[in-house]
Amino acid sequence: MSPKKTGKKTAREQSVGAGDRSASPRGDGLRRVVITGAGTINALGHDVDTTLAAFREGRSGITALNFRDVDRLSIQIGAQIHDWRPEDYFNRQQILLYDKFTQFTLLAAKQAVAQSGLAFHGALGLRSGVILGTAGGGLNTWDDNYRAVYEEGKNRVHPFVVPKLMNNAAASHTSMEFGLRGPSFTVATACASSNHAMGLAFQMVRSGAAQVMLTGGSEAMLCFGGVKAWEGLRVMSKDACRPFSANRNGMVQGEGAGVFVFEDYDHARARGAEILAEVVGFAMSSDAQDIVMPSAQGAERAITGALRDAGLNPDQIGYINAHGTGTAANDKTECAAVAHAFGHHADRLMISSTKSMHGHLIGGTGAVELLACIMALRDGIIAPTIGYQEPDPECALDVVPNEAREATVDAVLSNAFAFGGLNAVIALRRI
Repeated sequence: MSPKKTGKKTAREQSVGAGDRSASPRGDGLRRVVITGAGTINALGHDVDTTLAAFREGRSGITALNFRDVDRLSIQIGAQIHDWRPEDYFNRQQILLYDKFTQFTLLAAKQAVAQSGLAFHGALGLRSGVILGTAGGGLNTWDDNYRAVYEEGKNRVHPFVVPKLMNNAAASHTSMEFGLRGPSFTVATACASSNHAMGLAFQMVRSGAAQVMLTGGSEAMLCFGGVKAWEGLRVMSKDACRPFSANRNGMVQGEGAGVFVFEDYDHARARGAEILAEVVGFAMSSDAQDIVMPSAQGAERAITGALRDAGLNPDQIGYINAHGTGTAANDKTECAAVAHAFGHHADRLMISSTKSMHGHLIGGTGAVELLACIMALRDGIIAPTIGYQEPDPECALDVVPNEAREATVDAVLSNAFAFGGLNAVIALRRI
């Protein structure tokens, strides 16, 4: 499939040549970056196909929570992976060493690498790495061991507690699993962690610092301590996630992981790899304003920065996967940022929040949301915003309410705006 011609030359076409989209390195000395593998586990499914089917059906993964002491919580719903059995995937020694967020990551990474067809032997392993996002890291391990020490009075914890709970555990185990000896680290920027991680991985491959990067993010905050902490912010819904709807009343947490293979285009083409999409732009900004209240100006700068980096005109974007948490402040702020960034074209954009289905995976959410962006480009299916009930004049955009839609789009954005005023936006293009 090839993008539609608009008659206007983008900045990239001017530098590379409108008729030479296969040229690489690019005319500006940067390489093209493509996605050749994807994997996930989340409340909608244990793999990509099942997750995409849920997107198409507009199916919710938000249910009643089920874990120890859930009856002590005022928030008792979430997008929990209820049928998770780590023993189906890992041996006893691995389970002792892997927190749930690491388990999710490794499962998703294995799916992504299997789809890509890559084997990281010899020189490729030296030129490949992993950048992952998470906010809570090994929160289940923290929770379990706080209980053991403070509630049960134990004086010793397992010697693997530190390597199990550290935020870089998933990235380190992924590098070891596949023999990735290049840049490997973790990004923690709250709800923007995955987008920051994927954006940095994109820049690594584009600059030539790496040939292949595994990237994405994971989160496993659905335990008593994790939900109890979030309750204190008073931003959680007790009944449903309804992004952009006038009667929205808060976010709903989820858990899981999404991992992708970002690869140099020439390398992928030379080996005949299936290409899912091209990553064409990334930008990040800081509000430098408030620790929890978002800024439309900061979000807008990240959006326009991603368009500029991608060499795309605003009217070439057909779909945005919104941050869309379902809180009053976030949704109206994001809509204002989109309206300012796109001008008149904002009325012709489709923008939806898949958090209404898979919940807010905090540091892992951008990775699962990127699947909806790839689906829009490859399959021409726009995932809906489910739970939408009442129009909000402050969110007067096409939010694809309640039902998926068929549409041909050539370029998309994925937004992530985090507590701390940290914004990260990724641009993808159909190839």
